[in-house]
Amino acid sequence: MDKKITKTNHRRYIKPALFSCFALLVGFGAYSLSQSAEQGQMQTVSKAGLTVSSVISGEFRNALNIRGQVVPKTTIFLDTVSGGRVEGKLVEQGVYVEQGQPLVQLSNTNLQLDVMSREAQVTEQLNFLRNTQMTMTTNGLNLKRDLLDIELQISHLVRRLRQSEALLKEGLISQDEVDEIRQDLRYNRDIHELTLERQKQESSIREVQLAQLEDSAKMLQNNLQFARKNLESLQITAPVSGYLSELDVQVGESKQAGARLGQIDIPGEYKLAVSLDEYYLTQVSLGMAVEISHGSNTLQAEVSKIDSRVTNAQFQIEAQLPSGIQDIKRGQGLDAQLMFSDEQAQATLLPRGAFYTTSGGHWVFVVNSDGSQAARRDVRLGKKNQHYYEVVSGLAPGEQVITSNYGNFDKAHVLNLTN
Repeated sequence: MDKKITKTNHRRYIKPALFSCFALLVGFGAYSLSQSAEQGQMQTVSKAGLTVSSVISGEFRNALNIRGQVVPKTTIFLDTVSGGRVEGKLVEQGVYVEQGQPLVQLSNTNLQLDVMSREAQVTEQLNFLRNTQMTMTTNGLNLKRDLLDIELQISHLVRRLRQSEALLKEGLISQDEVDEIRQDLRYNRDIHELTLERQKQESSIREVQLAQLEDSAKMLQNNLQFARKNLESLQITAPVSGYLSELDVQVGESKQAGARLGQIDIPGEYKLAVSLDEYYLTQVSLGMAVEISHGSNTLQAEVSKIDSRVTNAQFQIEAQLPSGIQDIKRGQGLDAQLMFSDEQAQATLLPRGAFYTTSGGHWVFVVNSDGSQAARRDVRLGKKNQHYYEVVSGLAPGEQVITSNYGNFDKAHVLNLTN
């Protein structure tokens, strides 16, 4: 016999209960998300770890803090001319030397032999020149003697011809004898003309040969003087008076021709050499003002040289220091400011701080009037110097800005500040 199944009352409440649980889960999730979002926009921070600075209005000096090294304005290098073996070191590094003072003595056997060989060549050439001059002089004298003989012979023939013509008229001699005398006279006159031409040509040739020989002798003498100067240069002397800042020689060592032995610094004249980041290469120009701190004084200088070659991401500039500065030494380090602009215009200024590494200068946290909160605000910063950023927009003088590092709350939009 079939039995009728009846529904219990608790099953009718299952579906409403499931819908209620689902609604509770959705509501809890939405609440959690809203709490999370609120936590991301607002954060509580203690004032103890913060640096708060005031935005001010003042003169902005567009300058860069630099540190340079004092180097001599003028340096004279000591190099060998011919090289050789170091026989003596006559002074020590660091002393003051006078112009012409011997510093190092070298020896060079090959150079000495070369000088002796050149001397022998010059002597030989000079002897040859003298012999040639004597030969040419003798030839010239012989030609003059021949001319005298020919002129004498012509004179005799002219006299004989005159006498013969007179005798011919009287019939005492024949016509043939007179013709023979005339022929001899004509021959001697032709020989006289040829001798004169020969004398003229040999004189021209002699002048050219003598000039060439004299030039050759002068060249050999100049070479000899040059070799002797090289021999004299084996003794290294001070070309100017100054401080011998470097002298790298040891007795017994050999130095090649052109080797650098040391340098002399001219006293009282210095310049400041500074290495700058390549970022400033396009911003630096000749004549730019440099303020150098020296003790309690500030020295005014200008950029005198820019070496645009970049090495290890840096380039070098130089500034001439004023003459007559006391208590300054080669190699000394000095602090200075490179003035990018002489103008000191009024500007809104924000003190520099670690916040820049996080925000990049695009936004800051501005503290409200009662100091309880700080809100994130977009700003625009311009140039910077040692102490301040120039504020282009976004801040006004008198406002308070957190300038310490934002690393712990860089995602927040509002900070609750607690003591």
